[in-house]
Amino acid sequence: MKRKIRKAVFPVAGLGTRFLPATKASPKEMLPIVDKPLIQYAVEEAVAAGIDTLVFVIGRTKNAIADHFDKAYELETELESRGKKDLLKVVQSIVPTNVSCVYVRQADALGLGHAVLCAKPIVGQEPCAVLLADDMIDAPHGGALAQMAAHFDKYQCSILGVERVPHEETQKYGIVTPLPFAKGLSNVDGIVEKPAPADAPSNLAVVGRYILTPRIFELLEKTPRGAGNEIQLTDAIAALLLEEQVLAYEFEGRRYDCGSKIGYLTATVEYGLKHPELGEQFRHYLQGVACTLGGSAAAPAVAPSSKKAAAEAAKS
Repeated sequence: MKRKIRKAVFPVAGLGTRFLPATKASPKEMLPIVDKPLIQYAVEEAVAAGIDTLVFVIGRTKNAIADHFDKAYELETELESRGKKDLLKVVQSIVPTNVSCVYVRQADALGLGHAVLCAKPIVGQEPCAVLLADDMIDAPHGGALAQMAAHFDKYQCSILGVERVPHEETQKYGIVTPLPFAKGLSNVDGIVEKPAPADAPSNLAVVGRYILTPRIFELLEKTPRGAGNEIQLTDAIAALLLEEQVLAYEFEGRRYDCGSKIGYLTATVEYGLKHPELGEQFRHYLQGVACTLGGSAAAPAVAPSSKKAAAEAAKS
């Protein structure tokens, strides 16, 4: 009998130090891209892939995430009394009625592998997806996870979402050793955490999408602390390779590294341009910015990605 992916794990207990002071009291996963927090985009991607149980691995400062996905009786009553039916629908549809939310506390910050292990009592002996909200992916065909789930239905093995990165950036990622398998898919022959460019086996980097068989939990329980004195998910996956087939999938779509400030700003601009209510007005604003930057010798320097977004807006 073929197994289905029904549960998704969201490790959201990190401190978000790169966004301080904004993340001092609010989780980084609640940072908004236009009008939705990062975590909601990840949840919507999971739901589109057929997930019906959302497992949030939270820390002691992450109550805002649980509040966001909880029912807001007072807010809903207020919106209904004021006749704001469109906003009421938006609030009520954050989590579909057929989807359950479960919260698990990660008491100690021992890394991504430990965070995934904390979900074991909920996931049990089922395969599961793992999504990192920092990696926001704009993808066709229902989203990156839906693409991966379709391959899981066929091959019934663990699948890692990967993308090609510049060789000089391999030290930021887990890097796989790929062997040809099928279109867009590689057999993973090895995986190493954050290798120096000279030592990297490829430039195929694992990003924040995984489908993992339940064997990963038993291996995580035996995984010693590795890089950063943390339990690394990469190390457990390396052990999994010795027992099971693991595939790497180059998903269709664009990833925004919203764990970095420039990636977050880029996502905000590009999603702003696509927003059904604000897109046109925002485009006009960026056209004005592009004209100002292009016509002033004293214009301040801006990041290349910001120049590109402004230039694209001006051409539209």
